[in-house]
Amino acid sequence: MSERARNIRARALARTLLPALLLAAACSNDPYPPGDAAHKIYYTVFREAHRTLDPAEAYNVSAHKVTGSVYDSLLEYHYLKRPYELGPGLARAVPEPQRLEDGRVRYRFEMRSGIGFGPDPCFELGGAGRRSREATSADVAFQLMRLADPALKVQVTDAFSAVQGFREFRERLILRRELDPAFAELPAHKQYAALGGMEGVRTPSRYELEITLARPYPQILYWFAMEFTTPVAWEAVQFYNGNEGRDRFADHPVGTGPFYVREYNKHLRLVLERNPHWYGLRHPDALGARYPERGAPGDAEGDLLGAAYRGRALPFLDRIEIRLEKESIPRFNKFLQGYYDASSIIKESFDQVIQADRLSPQMRQRGIRLARSVAPSVFYLGINMEDPVLGAPAGERGRKLRQALSLAVSSEPWIELFLNGRGVPAQTPLPPVIFGYNPDYRNPYRQQQDAKRSRARELLIEAGYPGGIDPDTGSPLRLSFDTYTLNSQQLLERQYFVDEWRKIGVDVRLQATTYNEFQAKVERLAYQIFFWGWSADYPDPENFLFLLTCDMRRSTAGGPNTSNFCDQRYEKLFAEMALRGNDAERQRLIGEMVKILEEERPWIELYHVVDYQLSHGWLHNVKPFGMSHPMYKYYDIEPERRAALRLSWNEPLTWPAYALAGLVLAALVPGVRTFLRERQ
Repeated sequence: MSERARNIRARALARTLLPALLLAAACSNDPYPPGDAAHKIYYTVFREAHRTLDPAEAYNVSAHKVTGSVYDSLLEYHYLKRPYELGPGLARAVPEPQRLEDGRVRYRFEMRSGIGFGPDPCFELGGAGRRSREATSADVAFQLMRLADPALKVQVTDAFSAVQGFREFRERLILRRELDPAFAELPAHKQYAALGGMEGVRTPSRYELEITLARPYPQILYWFAMEFTTPVAWEAVQFYNGNEGRDRFADHPVGTGPFYVREYNKHLRLVLERNPHWYGLRHPDALGARYPERGAPGDAEGDLLGAAYRGRALPFLDRIEIRLEKESIPRFNKFLQGYYDASSIIKESFDQVIQADRLSPQMRQRGIRLARSVAPSVFYLGINMEDPVLGAPAGERGRKLRQALSLAVSSEPWIELFLNGRGVPAQTPLPPVIFGYNPDYRNPYRQQQDAKRSRARELLIEAGYPGGIDPDTGSPLRLSFDTYTLNSQQLLERQYFVDEWRKIGVDVRLQATTYNEFQAKVERLAYQIFFWGWSADYPDPENFLFLLTCDMRRSTAGGPNTSNFCDQRYEKLFAEMALRGNDAERQRLIGEMVKILEEERPWIELYHVVDYQLSHGWLHNVKPFGMSHPMYKYYDIEPERRAALRLSWNEPLTWPAYALAGLVLAALVPGVRTFLRERQ
């Protein structure tokens, strides 16, 4: 054998042997790079690719995990206090309403100086080499005009229609774009400027923003605590247009929040890094720039007000990694392995995690913590009030029928069967965490009582359907229950109500369709009963009670009042209640509205969600917030403790790799001996 051939053979042996030895020495199931173990990185998940991260369009919890971390708002909520307390964010104070003589209302925000956008190459549009700039009142005004732009799919235009000139600005944009193709080709910020802006949005100075409402709408301030009203840089919107290989702005958020997007692959992961230009670094005394020193009752006992954190500058995390994880069981298993820092509880594992209404011994032994809170949400069975059998056209007969249907179904067994007890039975649309909720009120048509089925049968007789028989046909009264899911588990959950109604003699047929098919039926008013829910945009009773106002009817306005309920007594009370602060008179008005809903029964209120949040012991300052506002800037991580526990929980199974290496060695030894003899 030649010298060259022997060298080639030796290298081939080494290439075969080395991977086997490395595999034996470094076998691990850790999905993260070893160098990340020492950093304060919070690991969480998203379940499907985000349709958009544009703060004007994003309107779901998953997207708000990102947009709420990347985009700051003029106002924000106190992290710990309940009921929720609104305070200043990018603004120096919460503005007071200034009532003008003609009935208009004006709010004046004063922004902080030194608010920096996260680093991004888009800012080179404003000058070579620039990677950031200061955010000003003009950037908030730009975003408010984007909300009126018909080119965007904005779902909150109704909320901002109170801003003077909002609808008119939208109409002017439509008309000018149709008549002037050259205008339509201009960048958005230049189009808005050419139209002279929006009448009710003015920027008297670099840091002042004036919002004038054509009519009183005190709830507008809550919208300034959401990303819809965040400062948006015109450079980012113009630069990220999808041309020349660049991202779309919907996939490349650029904001002033405590974190900025360092990496985004919508089919793999999203990485958020600390924003080196965040305003909190320049204004450490600001409410939203430091950890709270006070909280709600129980927070101190819940380890949320430790001396190590009170008053400290935020954020504590170095980075946030949000990874795509579609399936619930692998997602939960990775949490148990320590590869995700927090998790909800999947139904399949609930009984192993929660025992006797507390964490199981196995979970406590691993240092896992449980936080529970009632979310500002409500789920209900809605009734189409324009239906000739069940709705307002049926008069007293329809009212009695709705009352009977409400009495026939119980929330408690359903919550236990299908939610593992993670719900509070609802008596009204208002959840416990919202002003106006009365803990002593009991809805007579939602009570769990032995005689309720008998009373439901009596109501059927009063409605003219004795024993559930329709006297016009001599057959059982037949109603439809539409559900927008084909999922077998969810169909089983809906079937529960069908079975309860049959016990009083009413034949309700479950009609399962896709979501789009259901929406088409709603548009045609071809439905009677449906299952629906609502989670608060902001913590005010108006945000729940408006769901049953005439102006919000789905049939006439395309609004969220899918029951199409319209009652003039309710309207008058709502108009007065919506404009009041939280006082005794507002509580009284809400009580009268609740009595109307109690009698009319457009909804059969079911439950308010109870959030169960699990977190590992190395993750600190976790308090479920309820609304879709991510609070990652308050979290802290002990990376050394996490790394040690991960290692102990996930000891690699190395013997197969060592066995493989041994087999490779055994196979190679004869060849090595021959090689050495030939070398001699």
